[in-house]
This record gives sequence, structure tokens and C-alpha cells, in this order.
Amino acid sequence: MLSTLLRGARWLTTITPSTTRRAALATAGLAVIGGSVAGPAIALGATTQDVGFTAPTAKELSVDYQAQPNFFYCGPAATRIALTASGHAPSQDELAARLRTTVNGTDSAEDTTRVLNSLGGSDFYRTRSIPEETATPTEMDRLQADVTRAVAREHPVVVNVIGAAVDSRGVAHSYEGGHYLTVVGYEDEGRTVKIADPADVNGDSSYWMSTINLANWAASRGYSG
Repeated sequence: MLSTLLRGARWLTTITPSTTRRAALATAGLAVIGGSVAGPAIALGATTQDVGFTAPTAKELSVDYQAQPNFFYCGPAATRIALTASGHAPSQDELAARLRTTVNGTDSAEDTTRVLNSLGGSDFYRTRSIPEETATPTEMDRLQADVTRAVAREHPVVVNVIGAAVDSRGVAHSYEGGHYLTVVGYEDEGRTVKIADPADVNGDSSYWMSTINLANWAASRGYSG
């Protein structure tokens, strides 16, 4: 769906890069020292609950999947999938009203963040922006950290994407007008994520994708995590 450019920043950590990410870092001219990107590892905006918290290497959440009923309800559908992980199952129509969804879609991840926090009864979610056309290595690592932290705490991540991306099977998924989807699991310390896609194109409602590909898919948009 159509989206405005997002603004927002929250939590940053340094995670051991995979071989693919090492190559991306090298291409960007960043050194990798001892398995980490050279530079300060700072938890920006981390809460006291994060101190000493260690996420498992893999985790998958149980959600109630429901496909979007029309071309512009991906925002409500993705938000609903995320909320069901904590036992909330509002209708997509109710969520569309709360998200201010129109035939042009849901404006931005700022809206999904607002509604996830409101109906979830917490302030866990923050909006993350990936403002440029391509994600930086730091933004890739930040998405990996945000996904592992959120999913480990039973909170799926809602991502606003645009364009095309290839999943772990080599299958391309394309949404030239923009789209919302939900990350409901991860493996390999968050280097690969499980996506629940409300579009359900050709019955393909669930697939795995590298964090690198997902970060680039969300470039110029962002996510609630």
C-alpha cells in the first residue's frame, strides 16, 4: 500500500554478521573486527527490561492468519496477524478504521505502531525508518536486532515494503505499489525471518527471507518493531 516516508529511531546493537553480511559490509567499506562492525555498539533507547536479556537463536510465534479481503487492506490484515500472537483478534474492518485505511492504503508504519500499542495495551512498539532507497549494513543489523528482540518477547513485527524481494527459496515477491506484511519468526539469530504475507498470492501466505533482503525491501519505508 501507499506510504509516506517514515521517521523514528529506537534500539541499536551489534550482531555477528553472516558471511553474506560480511560481504555487504566490505562493499560498504566497513571493517569487521572480531565478528562485529567496527565502531561503538550502543543500545539507543533500550529499556531496563533489555538489560541481561538474551534472545534464543530461533523462535516462531503462533498466530491466527487471515488474508486481506481486498487490494487495500494489507495494513489491517498484517496488523491483525501481529495482534493475534497476544490473543487479540479484532476484525480487519475495525483495524482499518483505527489505521485510517482508505482505498489508497494505510499511510505509514507510524499508524501500525500506534494501533499495535493501543490495542496491545503497551508501548512496546516503535517506528523504525529506512529512509534511503537501499538499506545500509547498520540498518540491516538493526532490523535483525529488532526482530529477534520483538519476536523473542512474543511481538511480531509489521513491515511496510515496496518493490520486489526474493525469499529463501528463490521465489520473487513483488508489490510495486507498496505492501504490509508480518514477521512472525526467525532463525539463525535473526539472519533469516519467517513472513506471514496477508496477500496470499497463489497460496503463498508464508515464506522465509534473509534479513538483508527484507531490509532492502523496506527501504524508503520502515516497520513497527
